[in-house]
Amino acid sequence: MKTIREIRNNELNALLELYIHLHESGIPEDSEHLQKTWESICTDVNHHIIVCELNGKIVSSCVCVIIPNLTRNIRPYAFIENVVTHEHYRGRGYATDCLCYAKELAQKENCYKMMLLTGSKEEKTLHFYRNAGYNSSDKTAFIQWL
Repeated sequence: MKTIREIRNNELNALLELYIHLHESGIPEDSEHLQKTWESICTDVNHHIIVCELNGKIVSSCVCVIIPNLTRNIRPYAFIENVVTHEHYRGRGYATDCLCYAKELAQKENCYKMMLLTGSKEEKTLHFYRNAGYNSSDKTAFIQWL
């Protein structure tokens, strides 16, 4: 049974285990900082962690943050981050399902655009994002690492 939904407050550990398949080398130590960050995310009405649950296991996820905006007729925009699927479940459309859910959220919030960045140069990954409706020709992204 597959379900696409927003994460529940008690699923932090399952999410952190999934993030190992993103680019993390391990699960962060349980700390006051981790718990405060999680609480901040869970109580932020504009921060959405979308998950694909398959038979009780979270196998894919993405983050969708709705950002209030004063331009474009005061319409917000959405930022997509941390798109990940457990390596044993890739290629089955689960991340696409999460991105579709994020798009529905963005449309419901009257966003005028959705953005995402990827560090991947793999054509397979870039093709995945193009198939999900994103393009890399409208804007140029710059990142400054801190």
